Amino acid sequence: MAYKKIEEYNDDVTVQLMKNYKAAIELLGENSEREGLLKTPERMAKAMQYLTQGYNLDAHAILESAKFHEEVSEMVIVKDIELYSMCEHHMLPFFGKAHIAYIPNGYITGLSKIARVVDVYSRRLQVQERLTHQILTAIKESLNPHGVAVVIEASHLCMMMRGVSKQNSVTTTSAFFGQFEKNETRSEFLKLISASLH
Repeated sequence: MAYKKIEEYNDDVTVQLMKNYKAAIELLGENSEREGLLKTPERMAKAMQYLTQGYNLDAHAILESAKFHEEVSEMVIVKDIELYSMCEHHMLPFFGKAHIAYIPNGYITGLSKIARVVDVYSRRLQVQERLTHQILTAIKESLNPHGVAVVIEASHLCMMMRGVSKQNSVTTTSAFFGQFEKNETRSEFLKLISASLH
């Protein structure tokens, strides 16, 4: 997804965020007028709007914009989808990969749309558990498939940079619906993505 052009930012939001970030920099003991920090509040304001742009995107509309009638019922897998999100507890990033599969029930969608759904929900303040289920629900509701599976693996900077400081920890979450609730189908999916798993 391309970076937003400057003119696409909400000017009022940008100005308010800039004021708050400038105040935060000063509260932390820094000089916000120092050369290296002069433009930091503006950069932070625009970066945060970019990182949370998912609030302005509609996953269902994205999936249905490339929804095609096809009489296929084999598993469709899109794996190794990069994701970047912000932990809502500490406002620190978490990042990793999503692996998604669905079994069509008369309709398919463009493969890139699956990846865009990941962006819709990851570009928000999030927890990984909710993110996993939101992706599954959007695909389930838009395509009405026989089944959906979502597995996400991510590293959380809130664990790596602070608190327990465990740099090598990876969190895995999963959600399954329909045919993927059956052991045989779920096992086939997990086997097909196993080379990508951490």
